[in-house]
Amino acid sequence: MPLRHGTAHDAVGHSPSTQTSVRKRRSAMSTETRSLSGGRLLRWLLAAAAGGLMVLSFAPFGWFPAAVVSIAACFLLLPPHGRGAFVTGWFYGLGLFGCGVFWIRISLNEFGNMPVLVANALMLVLVAALALFYAVAALLIARLRPRQPMAHWWAGPLLVLPSIWVLLEWVRGWLFTGFPWLLAGNGQINPLPGLGAPLAGWAPVVGVHGLSLLVALSAGLLVVALRRRGAARPAALAVLLGLWLAGTLLARVEWTRPADGPLTAAVIQGNVEQSVKWAADGVLPTLELYLGLTREVLDVADVVVWPETAVPSFLHQVESALVAPLAEDARAAGAEVVLGVPVMESAERYYNGLISIGSQDDRYYKRHLVPFGEFLPFKRQLRPLIDWFEVPMSDFSRGEAPAPLLQVGPYAVGVSICYEDVFPEAVRQALPAAAYLINVSNDAWFGDSLAPHQHLEFARLRALETGRPLVRATNTGISALIDHRGRVTAALGLFERGALVGTIQPRAGATPFARVGSLPTLLLAATLLLAAMVLGAGARPRG
Repeated sequence: MPLRHGTAHDAVGHSPSTQTSVRKRRSAMSTETRSLSGGRLLRWLLAAAAGGLMVLSFAPFGWFPAAVVSIAACFLLLPPHGRGAFVTGWFYGLGLFGCGVFWIRISLNEFGNMPVLVANALMLVLVAALALFYAVAALLIARLRPRQPMAHWWAGPLLVLPSIWVLLEWVRGWLFTGFPWLLAGNGQINPLPGLGAPLAGWAPVVGVHGLSLLVALSAGLLVVALRRRGAARPAALAVLLGLWLAGTLLARVEWTRPADGPLTAAVIQGNVEQSVKWAADGVLPTLELYLGLTREVLDVADVVVWPETAVPSFLHQVESALVAPLAEDARAAGAEVVLGVPVMESAERYYNGLISIGSQDDRYYKRHLVPFGEFLPFKRQLRPLIDWFEVPMSDFSRGEAPAPLLQVGPYAVGVSICYEDVFPEAVRQALPAAAYLINVSNDAWFGDSLAPHQHLEFARLRALETGRPLVRATNTGISALIDHRGRVTAALGLFERGALVGTIQPRAGATPFARVGSLPTLLLAATLLLAAMVLGAGARPRG
């Protein structure tokens, strides 16, 4: 007897009730998938916001607790599995660098002659690449923290988080020539009303990487206080308070001592636009401007400092007409003058230089050059692209001095040119010989952005780490005189023209950081990480 069509349909499982059940399952699966996707997207957006929050701890904002909250939020957002943690950390890095270094596009567009779209695209590529450091950090944190929530639960926030964070920042400071910008410890130098800057007192002891370790540890303690109950919460808050109180007490210690009497220092800020400075008809007006401002202060200053490449010509081209007469005037006035000027050794070798003239002459050539801005990596392969940039003098040679020292009159001075002052170990090499520090820069490349404020903040931290006053001269601001505690005693703001005159006190001796550098911090971070790995291995089930 032949089967009816309906019966056959039922036999293969396609009855109306079955179809309804299948549709419900598919709908539930689709809803669950959308929920998971929405949850991931929300987590990524929150991670990016946490990264952006870190920027508020740096100048010009100076809200130092934002760094602690930012890192704590990043840790709390990490999922348990590695791939999800990697993407979450990458979004955190996108938020940090997207908000913190977007100003790079100004130099590419306005001064590198790139179209707006190309400049912004390259800036985004750089941000995405830098964000990978935090993607790797997040992946390692997720993998290395103990897997069982109740077994050694504290190892994740208190051992893994601070150790991985500072070690990855350290790697970022030297890999591919290094980019130690926006380290977690950088913003801890800015006091807030009623709070001060409690961790800043640690800077002369542990340096910026030590500050980053303390910031990340503070974030871990905050996580413990938020997630745990019972005795763990007050214990975490007590340790956090102890770290910050210890920093406040350390800030009262004088690690160095005055050497001789104070000096009167003058900084010349010409505020010459980049388009004018490097134009053929802009050289003479620029030099006349700097000479005029210098003569106003030469009789009252012990040392006068011009910015990076304040002289927009090679030294040999202006030596007889500018440098020699200025040296005579300086000697007659009993002053020393420090000039930023390019120095040509041969057609193939020229340097971003700093020279001192007056009672004696000396030279320093920049040792840490900016990729693509001052030297050309992979020169042969990238020459067509580099020619498109049209950046003046973008192929400097690297200086070979064993230490960043310049003899300025009777004093050995620790010097840095622009980007060099963001490398704490490089500046430390001038100690303890240096009586004070000089930094010359040209932040005009980044216009009216966060960059000049951030750069001044990093210079202040170098002064605090080394226990030395710092004279900072920039082309368009912010020029400043900074004391040995990292405090700005006088400043010329952005796009001001003039001569800044004030007093600095040369100093002798060395801070603990100047003596030993970041090595103790890195060894401590490695020890914390090893301890976490041992505890994590013990927490995993056997078999």
